[in-house]
Amino acid sequence: MTQPAYIFIVLLAIHFVSGFYPRAQNVTWKSTNFKTILTWEPKPSANYSYTVEFSVVGGDKQRNHHCIRSSNIICDLSNSLTDLQACYKADVLSEPPLGATSELTEFPHTSSPQFCPYQETDIDRPDFELKMNEDKTITTVYVTDPLTALFKDDRQLNIRDIFSDQLQYKVTYRRNKSTGKKVHFSKSSVIELTDLDQGESYCFNIQAYIPSRSTDKQLGKMSVIKCSNNDDQSILKVYSFPVVAVAILLILLVIGIIISVTVVCCKHKKKALKSGREGVPLQDV
Repeated sequence: MTQPAYIFIVLLAIHFVSGFYPRAQNVTWKSTNFKTILTWEPKPSANYSYTVEFSVVGGDKQRNHHCIRSSNIICDLSNSLTDLQACYKADVLSEPPLGATSELTEFPHTSSPQFCPYQETDIDRPDFELKMNEDKTITTVYVTDPLTALFKDDRQLNIRDIFSDQLQYKVTYRRNKSTGKKVHFSKSSVIELTDLDQGESYCFNIQAYIPSRSTDKQLGKMSVIKCSNNDDQSILKVYSFPVVAVAILLILLVIGIIISVTVVCCKHKKKALKSGREGVPLQDV
């Protein structure tokens, strides 16, 4: 047998065997607050499984023991990517199922895009509380730094533990029932706002802001909207004049109906009493 023919037969055999192990597709990184998961498709049949290998770009490949010859199509690598400021790549190998053997020395694989946790993980929405000083001239925003999926010395780390002074917060606020907005950036999780009109209620939402990142990754998810309470507001500030006028008319209408019903009932009662007296015969003295 000639050498070209032998090589062709070997390649054909490899292609035939590897056909039992379809390559993974759509290999994607999904990461929020450093909870980093590699996902892919399709779900394997009983004839093959998946193994994940990952490495720092240019470094040695490693394996996560939860993702070796598995039927899953996700692999949680949160605790495996120990150098958060490095960039990583991963390969998803299609292999025989656990316990089975194969004559192949190299298995079909699909590579992931490059992923850099520090620069690319999404930051989830923060929670916050509002507090006004006694004379209601200063509103303080107390932001709770979102927790991450990472632990150190048995303590769950938050995003400030990781980003340190790189972390800021973007505060967007507006007067209640107004569309005009103001923006304030703060390097602290305790934010004092002093440019608010006294006696007015304001609405706020917060986002984590990391200016060192690329533009599309600088802002985290927006928080829920919270509004400050203001007990000093007049009803005309809370509701428009037409709404107040309609409410007053409805109240007057209800009062008028109650009075009318009461008067009619009283008249009927008096009439009934009078008729009863007239029908009673006079008693002999």
